[in-house]
Amino acid sequence: MSSSTPSVLLNTGARMPHLGFGTSKLKAPEDVFRAVDAALASGYRAFDCAAIYENEAQLGQALRSLLPQHNLTRKEVFITSKLNYRHQGGASMEAALLSLTRLDLDYIDLYLIHFPHTYGLSESDQQNPVNRAQSWAALEELHAQGRFKAIGVSNYTPAHLKQLMQHCKVPPALLQVEFHPWLCQKELRSVCEEYDVCFQAFSSLGKGALFTQPILTEVASRNRCTPAQVLLRWAVQQRVPVIPKSANPDRIKENAQIFDFALSAADMKMLTALDCGWRCAMDPTGVA
Repeated sequence: MSSSTPSVLLNTGARMPHLGFGTSKLKAPEDVFRAVDAALASGYRAFDCAAIYENEAQLGQALRSLLPQHNLTRKEVFITSKLNYRHQGGASMEAALLSLTRLDLDYIDLYLIHFPHTYGLSESDQQNPVNRAQSWAALEELHAQGRFKAIGVSNYTPAHLKQLMQHCKVPPALLQVEFHPWLCQKELRSVCEEYDVCFQAFSSLGKGALFTQPILTEVASRNRCTPAQVLLRWAVQQRVPVIPKSANPDRIKENAQIFDFALSAADMKMLTALDCGWRCAMDPTGVA
């Protein structure tokens, strides 16, 4: 993959851009097309989707049309998708193959188990870890076939990750979780480092809630950038890849400009000190 965007080396030997484009809540074909077009024009070379987003087919169609227009090939983009938690366990193989079909790709660069629990089960149900193990075995098989170049997990806790490492044949290449100054995930990052698992952030902007922080406004003003750019830069400056999402072409372009400046050590320290354990997404800590 050739791109000017900084990248991270996964434990598979593949490189993944530090900046990816998130597609959650983008469903209408015209909206996906417009956003992907703006993202490619702004230098994004990684795209994150999921079965539960119901947009895999739309993303695949947009890329088939737009890559030639931007003088790019399939090999120059990194595609991530995820297993719907309705299909954990015995249904995971068929569901994972459907992701390939909907995207209309020969392979997916990275495929994740989206959630540690199974739809319809209580968090404490001991079938949850059984289903996760079955799902991982299916992903390992598809990885061995070359259909998934890398496999990983999302929304896992330290306990879930350690449990996976005890039985997996193929270690996860990446863990995607909520990460921002209000949720610094220190323990989880440490576990990922121990196991050589790439730690990737979603919800880097805290769904906009962090914009109320005076410190964020202060740092943004000092660096002559937007609050969103500050939050994304705070992550990538710690070597944490990000996948911001937007349907607005101007914001898509702004979010790609996070490699044009650097935060000072003092700014980084002030932002990290905001950590309070607050989440804007699901809390997986109670899942067995």
